[in-house]
Amino acid sequence: MAEFSWDVRSPLDRALVAGAYGARGDAGVSLTEIRNFDLVQVMARRGKAADVAKAAKARFGVAAPQTPKAVETPDATLIWSGPDQFFVLSKGGKHGIGALAPAFAQSASLSDQSHARVLISISGVKARTMLAKLSSIDLHPDAFPVGAAAATSMDHTSVTLWRGDDQSDGQAAFSVLVFATFAESLWHTMLDSAAEYGVAIGHSEDLA
Repeated sequence: MAEFSWDVRSPLDRALVAGAYGARGDAGVSLTEIRNFDLVQVMARRGKAADVAKAAKARFGVAAPQTPKAVETPDATLIWSGPDQFFVLSKGGKHGIGALAPAFAQSASLSDQSHARVLISISGVKARTMLAKLSSIDLHPDAFPVGAAAATSMDHTSVTLWRGDDQSDGQAAFSVLVFATFAESLWHTMLDSAAEYGVAIGHSEDLA
C-alpha cells in the first residue's frame, strides 16, 4: 500500500513571488500573505445572541463586536462578519474550533475557516490609494479608524476588510480575508492596482 500524506500549500503558492514588483524605488505598498492561522466563524443561534456575547466576554475578556469592528485581544482578533456573527482569528490552536467548542456549545454554531480563507496584510504610504481602486469603502481615517471593519467586495470579490493598529512608522495597516478559491485572482488584481507605486511582496507567519 502506497504511503500518502497531505502537502498543505497556500492558495497563493504559485502567484506570490517575494520581492519587489512594479515601479522602482521605495515601495508605496506592501502586500504580505499571512500563513498558518486559525480562523473560526462564530454564529449565534436563533435567540441566543445575548448568550454568545456573554460567552465571548468570558472567553476573551472583551465584548464581541456587534457592529462592523475588529477587536484586538492579547492572543486573538474578533472581527465582525455580519449580524450576530464574528470571526476569531488567532495562532497556535488556543482559539481553534476544538478549543472554542465548549465555550459556545449552547449558544452558537462554529465553522472552521482556517483553510477556506486567505489573509492578506496591506500597508504603505499608498495603501489607501491602491485600495480605493478596488473598493467603494471610504478609508479616510475619520471614516475608517483603527478597529473599523467591513464585509464588502473588491473587484466583485467578497472580502472582509479591517484596519489594524498603525505601524511603527505611523502608516495605516489593513487586513483582507478572501475565500481561497478567489484569492489568486484578487492577488493579481491588487498587484496590478499597486504596480505604479512599487510593491514589496512577501509572506509571514506572524499575525501582527
